Amino acid sequence: MSWLSNIPPGIKNIFKPKDDNSDGLWTKCPGCGEMIFQRDLDAAHQVCPSCDHHLAIGPAERLALLFDNGEFEEIDLPEPVTDPLKFRDEKKYVDRLKENRRKTGQQDAMRAAHGTVDGVTVVAMVQSFRFMGGSMGMALGEAMLKAAEAAIERRAPLIVFAASGGARMQEGILSLMQMPRTTIAVQMVKEAGLPYIVVLTDPTTGGVTASYAMLGDVNIAEPGALICFAGPRVIEQTIREKLPEGFQRSEFLLEKGMVDMVVRRADMKATLSKLIRVLVKERRQGVASAPAKATAPAKIAKLPKPKTTALKETPKLDKAAE
Repeated sequence: MSWLSNIPPGIKNIFKPKDDNSDGLWTKCPGCGEMIFQRDLDAAHQVCPSCDHHLAIGPAERLALLFDNGEFEEIDLPEPVTDPLKFRDEKKYVDRLKENRRKTGQQDAMRAAHGTVDGVTVVAMVQSFRFMGGSMGMALGEAMLKAAEAAIERRAPLIVFAASGGARMQEGILSLMQMPRTTIAVQMVKEAGLPYIVVLTDPTTGGVTASYAMLGDVNIAEPGALICFAGPRVIEQTIREKLPEGFQRSEFLLEKGMVDMVVRRADMKATLSKLIRVLVKERRQGVASAPAKATAPAKIAKLPKPKTTALKETPKLDKAAE
C-alpha cells in the first residue's frame, strides 16, 4: 500500500484540481507551475499573476465580465432530439449528457444571453469546455440560430466566445451538419447589417475552427490560446518533424494574419466596446449613404397609336392576261 493512501482527506482536498469542483485553497498554474492562492486567482479573473497565463473561465463569470454591472438575461435555447443515433462507447451517450449536465449545471456546451456593453445592446454566446470539451452537436447548432435571430430582432451585435475540441463524435454526421448550420446563422447576422465578433479562447479546434469561429468581422484571441484544426501532436506525427515553439498559439497566428488581435482578459470588455461602436457606426453610415429606393413604380407614358394607311387594291388580271 502506498504511503499516499494514508494522507488525511482534508489535506487531499486542499490540492484537488479545480475541475473536480473542490473547495481547494490553491491552484497550480499550467503555465509556470506556481501555486496560486485561489482567492487571488478569482480576483484576477483566472489569470496567473506571475506568468499571465489565462486559465479557463466559466460561462457565468465570462458573461458577468462582459455586460454592464454583471447583469444579463439568458436566452432560452431550444432542445434538440437527444441521442438520435443511440450511440454507445464506454458509456451511453445519454448517460454522458446526464453526467455533464450535473457537473456543469448546463443543458449543453453553449449558453446565450443579452445585455448592454457600455450602454449598447449586445447578444453574446459562451462555449463551455467543461461540457464534453465544448463539442459541437445539434444543441449548439440550434443555439447559434436562436442567438442570431435574437440579435436580428434586437438589432444588436453578436459576440461569440469559442472554446471547443471540435465536433461531437457521439452524434456522428449530425454533428458535422452543424458546420453549415452555424455558418448560415452567421450569414443571417451579416445580411442584417450587424457586427459579428469572435473571441477565440484556449482551446478552439476542429470543426468549430473550420466554421463559425473564423467567420468574424473581427477575430480576437486571448493570450496563449491554442487555435487550430488539427492539433500539433497530430501534425508532428504526420510530417515527422518538430514544430516551432508556440506553433498554433494566438501570438503565432497573429503574426501569420489568422487573427486580428490578441487581447488580455482584463482589457477584453473595453476592446469589444470600442469595436462594437466603430462597426455599428460604419454600418449605419453605409445604410444612410446608400441610394434611396423608389417608393412607387415609374409611370409609363402612353405612346400614340401609329397612323395606318389603307392599301390600294391591286387590279385583278383578266383571264386573258393570266
